[in-house]
Amino acid sequence: MDREQGKAAPAQSPPNLGAILANLGPGYHWCAVTEFLGQVPLLQCLPGSSIRRIAAAVQVRRYEPGDYVAREGEPVDGLYIILDGQAEVSAPANAEEANRPDYVLNKYDYFGYGTNSSDHQVNVVALSKLTCLVLPNQYGHLLQPKTIWNAEDTPEHSLLEQILHLEPLEVDIFRGFTLPDAPVFRQVFGGQLIGQALAAASKTVDCLKMVHSLHAIFLIAGDSNMPIIYQVHRARDGSSFATRKVEAKQKGLVIFTLIASFQKEEVGFEHQAAIMPDVPPPEQLLNLEEIRERRLTDPRFPAQYRNSAAKKKLTPWPIEMRFCEDSASQHKPSLNYWFRARGKLSDDQALHRCVVAYASDLLFSGVSLNPHREKGLKTYSLSLDHSIWFHKPVKADDWLLYVIESPSAHGGRGFVTGRMFNRQGELVMSLTQEALSRREKARGPNPRPKL
Repeated sequence: MDREQGKAAPAQSPPNLGAILANLGPGYHWCAVTEFLGQVPLLQCLPGSSIRRIAAAVQVRRYEPGDYVAREGEPVDGLYIILDGQAEVSAPANAEEANRPDYVLNKYDYFGYGTNSSDHQVNVVALSKLTCLVLPNQYGHLLQPKTIWNAEDTPEHSLLEQILHLEPLEVDIFRGFTLPDAPVFRQVFGGQLIGQALAAASKTVDCLKMVHSLHAIFLIAGDSNMPIIYQVHRARDGSSFATRKVEAKQKGLVIFTLIASFQKEEVGFEHQAAIMPDVPPPEQLLNLEEIRERRLTDPRFPAQYRNSAAKKKLTPWPIEMRFCEDSASQHKPSLNYWFRARGKLSDDQALHRCVVAYASDLLFSGVSLNPHREKGLKTYSLSLDHSIWFHKPVKADDWLLYVIESPSAHGGRGFVTGRMFNRQGELVMSLTQEALSRREKARGPNPRPKL
């Protein structure tokens, strides 16, 4: 069964983009080129803005069977990406016959990039009618962006953008880190794993497809002092949808898995039954730093408490939060708060969705403990699974309202649901999470909780 059509469909070869471009006039094939370039593994780790600029700069070149596309010892004038057809690569003529690695290049393969000199080291000959997209050398800087999210030098990146920056090691493998200023809760923050894993998955699909749902499972507590390796598995690539599975590893063990589905934007049916709660706007509410300052000077709090709190170093979270209710409502199985990323984020919708995925784990599962809080009670929680559905585009450095409810807690597990609204009242995301919630026992030499 074809998942996108809902009925059995015969296997179809991908459209001949070379033929499409040949029938379109100059300036009319930009979207088709952008979509094609987004499917080239070499380019997928680039910022979406870089791919769009590359699409505007590439040239279309065509060759007949037997034509030399590149000659050994002659200068190469750019990055060549095969759009349609096949080419043969042959090693230098002076190479030992047994060690001459002749091979065939197909669609999405490339050459002319990463050579050690201006002269090409091998012959490339067209085996069939061949169409290539060529990025001239003067645009080579587009292949070396400052980060996976931003192609330009900027005075300062948001801390969250730095947290969600990954180091591409090779195709489909990335390395992430827990930065010194990033929040940690005895182990790697669950939102960091979600956000970084989603970032890795996003960097293996074309930039016209955006994540519309993700489902994550937490397996082992992560060590914040070690890097995290993210291995992406390409489960499916379709014309409208793509699916990725990501494994996060430390010490050779999988500590977290995520499955994400991506979709190209399309027009469809529209309705919204969910209504945003009537809450004060964020400008009328205090942030965490302002609440802390008031408590330090409020004479109603014991002096011992105020003195102790003043000695603790406050490291601001990369997410600014403003609570809609006062502490008197902390025993309700619900919570509403506004949040946004601190600082300005790069203009990349994939980044904004990763940021919101990161923030979605803050105080989420803890709402299931609210009705059970009492003086002296100590608990610990561990996220077990986490799901998100993205309904509309989101801007993570503008205010979003997070509406959380806990309909059930049972058997040592707390269940929560969430909805996120933008300031216009649009429902942009729906979420669920289940977490392990237990009374904290007396700590022994190894306080880390076990599942």
